[in-house]
Amino acid sequence: MAQKEARFRQNASGKYYVDDQCIACDACVIEAPKFFIMNDDDGHAYVLKQPKSTEEMEECENALAGCPVDAIGNDGE
Repeated sequence: MAQKEARFRQNASGKYYVDDQCIACDACVIEAPKFFIMNDDDGHAYVLKQPKSTEEMEECENALAGCPVDAIGNDGE
């Protein structure tokens, strides 16, 4: 389960975030490329922008569900 206190600073402010458990597998970037991006220099993904519509939230939820290490959270602020 992702931890808000361990989220990366690059995450856009809002509900979704990626924390330091990320293993840079690209699963979230593949599932929701409008919202997740890879930081190749540091070797982890982060949330580029927050979803606004129901359909966009569904994309982010699919990315969350597909994360093999539970590094994506949906309880951020």
